[in-house]
Amino acid sequence: MRIGMRLLLGYFLIVAIAAWFVLSIFVQEVKPGVRRATEGTLIDTATLLAEVGRGDLLAGNAQNGRLAQAFSRLNERPFRANIGGIHKVRNEYHVYMTDAQGRVVFDSTGKGIGEDYSRWNDVWLTLRGEYGARSTQVNPDDPQSTVMYVAAPITEQGKIIGALSVGKPNSAMAPVIHRSERRILWAGAALLGIALLIGLVVAWWINRSISTLSRYADSVTHDTPLPLPDPGSSELRKLAQALENMRIRLEGKNDIEHYVHALTHELKSPLAAVRGAAEILAEQPPPQIAARFIDNILVQNARMQSLVEKLLEQAKLENRVEIVPEPVNLEALFTRLGDARSATLSAKNITLVHQSLPLRVDGDEDLLEQALGNLLDNAIDFTPEGGRIVLAAREVSQRVQLSVTDSGSGIPDYALTRIFERFYSLPRENGLKSSGLGLAFVQEVARLHHGDIHLRNLEAGGVEATLTLHRPFTQLQTERT
Repeated sequence: MRIGMRLLLGYFLIVAIAAWFVLSIFVQEVKPGVRRATEGTLIDTATLLAEVGRGDLLAGNAQNGRLAQAFSRLNERPFRANIGGIHKVRNEYHVYMTDAQGRVVFDSTGKGIGEDYSRWNDVWLTLRGEYGARSTQVNPDDPQSTVMYVAAPITEQGKIIGALSVGKPNSAMAPVIHRSERRILWAGAALLGIALLIGLVVAWWINRSISTLSRYADSVTHDTPLPLPDPGSSELRKLAQALENMRIRLEGKNDIEHYVHALTHELKSPLAAVRGAAEILAEQPPPQIAARFIDNILVQNARMQSLVEKLLEQAKLENRVEIVPEPVNLEALFTRLGDARSATLSAKNITLVHQSLPLRVDGDEDLLEQALGNLLDNAIDFTPEGGRIVLAAREVSQRVQLSVTDSGSGIPDYALTRIFERFYSLPRENGLKSSGLGLAFVQEVARLHHGDIHLRNLEAGGVEATLTLHRPFTQLQTERT
C-alpha cells in the first residue's frame, strides 16, 4: 500500500473516531437536554397558573372559575404556529388542580374531576413542600405515550392549600429531538466528507512529491537526468538535496572509470604518433624530414594538452550542484561572442547575424558565454566559406531560447543519437576531429540553468542548436535619446 494511502487511512480513522465520539455525546444529550428545557418551561407555567387558580380554589368554584373559563376559550380558538419548520396546531398542556387532600377539583380535559391524585409523585411531593414531578404512560402498551407532569403549590398565608400540575406529552418533543439529531448527523457526515476531501488532497500531494523524487532518482541511471525537483516541503526538499548529492557522488565514481577509459582511448592516437616520430628522429634523418616530425610531435602534444584541460573543465562543471544567478544582458553577450571570433569568421568569409530581443536573463554569465561559444565554434567549423550563421534570442512560453543556426551540411542521421556523448566528434572540413567535449559541456550548463539543449537539422540545410533557459528573465526598455 502506498504511503499516501496509509496516511489517508490513518488520518481518516482518527477523524472518524473523533467525530463518532463527539456526535455520540451530542446525540445522547439531545433528548435529555430538550426534556430538561421543557421541564423548566412546565415549572414556570405551573407556578403562574397556580396563582391564577388560587382564587378559584378559595372560592370553591374551580370547575367554573377563571382558569376553567380560560381553557374553555383556548380550546375553541384556532391555533397555528410554525416553529422552525415544526407545525403546532393545538394546545398540548394537560392541567389539573387538587385541594390539600390531593383530590382533583379542576381538569382541563374534564375527565379526572373528583379523583384522588394524592398518591401521584407530583401531587404527593408538592403538598409536602417539595418539588413534585412525574412521567407516566397514558397507554401501558405504548412506551411513547408518556406525559411529563410538574406541579406547583397553591398557598394562602404561607400554607399549602392545593397543587396545580401541568403536563405535556413527551411525543410533542419528538419532532424537535428528531430534527436536532438529524441535523447533527448531517453535520457529522459533512465533517467526515470535508475531512476525507482534505485527506485526499494531502495524500495526492504527498504521492505526487514522492513520485517526483522517484522519477528523479530513476533518471540518475539515464544519460540525461532530470533537473533537481522542488517538492514544496522543507523535509522533502532536504530529501531531494540528499538524492542530488548521492547522484553527484555516484556519477563521480562512475565518471572516473569512464574518464580513464575514454582518456586512454583518446590519447592512444597522439601517443602513437609521438612515438613513431621519436623513433624516426632517433635514426637521425635529414633536417627537412626531422623538422616535419618535430612539428608533428608539437601538434600532438598540443592536442593532448587541450584534451586534458577540457576534460578537467568538464569534470569540474559536472560536480557543480547549482549556480549563483546574476542578470546577463544577451545583446552584450552576443556582441562579445562575435568580436572574439571575428578573425575566424573573416578568414572563412562567414556572415554572423544577431537576431535578439532586448532581454536580460538570470544565470552564470561566464558559463553561458562558454556554452554559446562552443555552439558557435561548431557552427563555424561546419559552415563552408561564404556561409551564414545566426545568433538569436527569443521568448517562448515564459522561457528564453538562445539559438545558433548555421548553413552547413547538417548532422548525419547515424550521429543524432550520439551527438551529446563525451569524446564523440564528427570530422570537420579539414578532416580533423575535436575533443568531443563541447556539446557535453553545453549540456551541463543547460542543467545548471534548469534548461535543456536541442539540436535539429533544418530542411533548407544546416543545423539549429537551441539552448532553452528556464531561469527568470526581464525585457530591457529601449533607451531614447
